[in-house]
Amino acid sequence: MKIKILGTGCPKCKATEKIVRMVVEELGKDVEIVKVEDLQEIMNRDVMMTPAVFINGEAKVVGRTPSPEDMKKLLKK
Repeated sequence: MKIKILGTGCPKCKATEKIVRMVVEELGKDVEIVKVEDLQEIMNRDVMMTPAVFINGEAKVVGRTPSPEDMKKLLKK
């Protein structure tokens, strides 16, 4: 599984990364986490609001910080 966290470094983006890493560790998942801060790459994915979380190339969360419960649900699928 590969998770990409798209965000330019704002507080919401940092919080999203922290939540994703915490939940992955808590669940003991074997996951590659990539932080994408390059604005051009973010725009190439048609993301107009950050933070965004992509799981295996599919947008799962856009424009908001997910709760730990939201991330757990997404990672258990």
